Amino acid sequence: MGKKVLVSIALPALIFAVLLIVVYGKRGDDAIRSSMREEAVSLADFIANTFRLSTDSSRGSGAREVHDAVTNAVRSDWKAVRHLSSIRIIDRNGVVRWSKKIEEEDHPLADAPRLLAATAIRVDQSVAPSGKTSAGSEVVYPLGGVACAGCHAGEATLRTGVLQVVLDEPSLRLEMNSIFKEALGSALIFLAIVSLVTVIAVRLMLTHPLRRLAKAMHRAEEGDFVARAPVTSNDEIGQLSAAFNRMLVNLTSLKAEDLENKRELTVAQSELELKRALESTNEQLQGRLAELGLLYDVARSLTSTLELSSVLQRITQLVPTRFDVPKFSIMLLNAEGQLEVKAAHPAGRGTEGLLFSLNEGVCGRAAQTRKSVYIPDLENEPSFKVKDTQATRGRGCLLSVPMVHGEELLGVLNFERPDKAGIAAEDIEFFTGVADQVALAVQNARLHEQTVALSVTDPLTGVPNRRFLFQQLELEIARANRFGTQLSLLMIDIDHFKTLNDTQGHTAGDEVLGKVAKVLKQIVRRVDTLARYGGEEFVVILPQVTKAEAAEVAEKLRRAVEDVRSPHAIAQPNGKITVSIGLANLPIDAVDHGRLVDSADAALYASKRAGRNRVTAYATGMEVHPGRERGLHAQRRRVTGEIPAVPVGNK
Repeated sequence: MGKKVLVSIALPALIFAVLLIVVYGKRGDDAIRSSMREEAVSLADFIANTFRLSTDSSRGSGAREVHDAVTNAVRSDWKAVRHLSSIRIIDRNGVVRWSKKIEEEDHPLADAPRLLAATAIRVDQSVAPSGKTSAGSEVVYPLGGVACAGCHAGEATLRTGVLQVVLDEPSLRLEMNSIFKEALGSALIFLAIVSLVTVIAVRLMLTHPLRRLAKAMHRAEEGDFVARAPVTSNDEIGQLSAAFNRMLVNLTSLKAEDLENKRELTVAQSELELKRALESTNEQLQGRLAELGLLYDVARSLTSTLELSSVLQRITQLVPTRFDVPKFSIMLLNAEGQLEVKAAHPAGRGTEGLLFSLNEGVCGRAAQTRKSVYIPDLENEPSFKVKDTQATRGRGCLLSVPMVHGEELLGVLNFERPDKAGIAAEDIEFFTGVADQVALAVQNARLHEQTVALSVTDPLTGVPNRRFLFQQLELEIARANRFGTQLSLLMIDIDHFKTLNDTQGHTAGDEVLGKVAKVLKQIVRRVDTLARYGGEEFVVILPQVTKAEAAEVAEKLRRAVEDVRSPHAIAQPNGKITVSIGLANLPIDAVDHGRLVDSADAALYASKRAGRNRVTAYATGMEVHPGRERGLHAQRRRVTGEIPAVPVGNK
């Protein structure tokens, strides 16, 4: 800053001084020339007038005195003629008659023709005097009317001569230059003193205060708003420093307010984010509660029944309506290790019963990996297979979720929506929870079926027990009465079974019971019911079978048992496992299940009395025989104490 100020002051001053010197030097030079010209004219006029006066005076010594006085004055070092380079009088023949330099007198002048040509006073400048190279001022003064004959007798021709006066400008110029140099030196010294004083003043009053102010500004720029600029004067810089300090105070206040505002804004943003997080959490919780509510409804609906068919039906009805799934199917793993469609929505399309291998299609991949498989676009999925002949290739998305209970794979749930990527990640998680609930319900239903099966199944032979027999018999009799069809009942007893147990042991007896049950089960129809009545007795219910047809079936069963090969048959009287069979028909022999069982039992004992290993149809009067009463009614009387109980099995 100080340098700029110094340059802005000193440089114009220096330029101005140089210009001033040049201008005044030019004006001095012009003044010198003008002065010398006037001096030369005055001197020439003085000399001419002097000689003219000497001409007018008396001739003789007076004229010589005047002439000598002028000559001495010119040739002396008189101040008035100090710069006189040359002065001479030339006659019309070009001969110097009088000169400042005595050696030039009476000698011709080479430049005489030019001088003699002047008819009036002529002043020339830049004329090089004789013997000099520098310029001067020349005055040519014609001497017409000057009579020099008084001193120079017989030389009147001088009247037409000229007077030449030449002043030497360089000598005068040297004196002027010396004076000018002294003046210039004084001016430079004065300028240097002024510059030094200016530099010191600028440093003390401008540079240093501005530097301190700039330093304070730099600290403030770096964030140090506590910094202050020193105020050392009341001038503009001091006022600027004071104004800067006030600005820093205001900035500090603004900074503090800004920090406070930022802190409050941060707190507000944190509270807002917390509020948004709480709102989002509330929304998630509400959605979660809604999902849990749906899962609760599903669980409650599924656990309200233990029948597997009812469970599957309720799932098929509940999922499409409550979860916005237009297409839904339930696949269960069958005994052959395949996925079988047990229920589907919409129903009636023929999809029930379709089979998929564990590595076949999307559902097979889900079952094999035991992980959910999501296909957002079925049209572009090569692994998606359509086995339903009534359906076209699906459009939309498909989610297959495996049903796993513990480590056991139960099946797969298929959720299908018509829109591409219509199942979100939250839906996948939710449907996985639904699959867990369904898996639990299916597992409970299967456990219930197993429990029921165990409760109505004979553990030794694997056929239904007596409890299931009477339940099924009541159903079949009710169906026969409703539709007006016949029902036949076979009572089967293994011959000499007590002897087998006594000779071969109970283990052998159990093996024989199992083989006989297996043979009977292979022959009867799927609609028929084979059950263990008790001990070594079995009962077969034959729906829609006449009495004659029942006799044929009974004979077929008897022969099949007789053909059984068993190592324990050697203990039998005839070396074979044989059975005795009695049959009865509804409505021919009885109209209710109690009478029907009694009639078949009476026919059985008729076969025993006839020699065993035979089939006997019931006839009237077989219920009671000497020493023995059997049948359902007899069993009931034994329980109530009306007749003594007779052990079963000694047949």
